[in-house]
Formats: sequence, C-alpha cells, structure tokens
Amino acid sequence: MLRKLSTTIALFLVLFFIDQYIKMLFVDGYERKGECISLVLAYNYGVAFSMFSFLEGNLKYIQIGILLAGAFYLWFHKELFSSYYIPVGLLLAGGISNIYDRFIHGGVVDYIYWHCGFEFAIFNLADVLINISVGLILIISYLESKKEKAIKG
Repeated sequence: MLRKLSTTIALFLVLFFIDQYIKMLFVDGYERKGECISLVLAYNYGVAFSMFSFLEGNLKYIQIGILLAGAFYLWFHKELFSSYYIPVGLLLAGGISNIYDRFIHGGVVDYIYWHCGFEFAIFNLADVLINISVGLILIISYLESKKEKAIKG
C-alpha cells in the first residue's frame, strides 16, 4: 500500500508542476497559431465548456469540497484506492492544478484550441489528465467486474 501511495504522490507532483509550468508560459505571453490547433491563452471561469461560470468566485470552494469528499471516501475504502491509485494521481494533479489556477489567476488557464473543421472547447493538460483518469476508472471497473463474474461462474 505504501508503494501505491508513493506512486500516487509522485505522479501528482510531477504532473502538477508540468501543468503549472506550461500554464506559466502562456500567462507570460507564449502563443502559436496553427491551421487546426492553436496554442493561445484563455481563462475559463466555469467548468467544462464554461458551464457554471456564474459560480465564478465560489466554484473553487465547491471543487475543493468535492476533492476532499473523494479523499475521505478513499481513506475509508482503502481497497478502492489500491485498485485506482494511478487514476487518483492523475485526477488529483489535474483537479488541484485547475483549482490552483482559480486562486492565482481568477480562472482556469486554458491554451489548446482545436478549430479544424469545427470549433471545439479550449482546454489544457490538466483537463486531459482528468479525462484520462475517468477513462482509466471506467476501464478498471469494467475489467474488475468481468473478473468477478468469471470467478462466480
């Protein structure tokens, strides 16, 4: 269990600092425009697709509450953490990095803008980490469910 916790913490720290470093580059003026993908600074005051932006100032506290609730749940269900420690590290890195942005910049620093054929939301590495985390949780859940069914017969 200690190895898994150490891996989660290391994953969190490395990815958090990489994400914050990239965001700092864009806040300092880095920009590249391309035919399909542009790297440009934008601030998101809501969540995905700017939903709930009307909660702008309170959103960071709501998100902290959600992360703390998840952490407490995992504390009391250690077997769950043992199965999902990699996605937990990814989720914490992405979630805490975006929350940190809200405190430092007033909104989440986004910078990857897809505009080839259709316009897509602008996002960042933290968002990608959160989505990968959810995908891994679904895959692990499916595989464990399949394993349990095979054991039961």
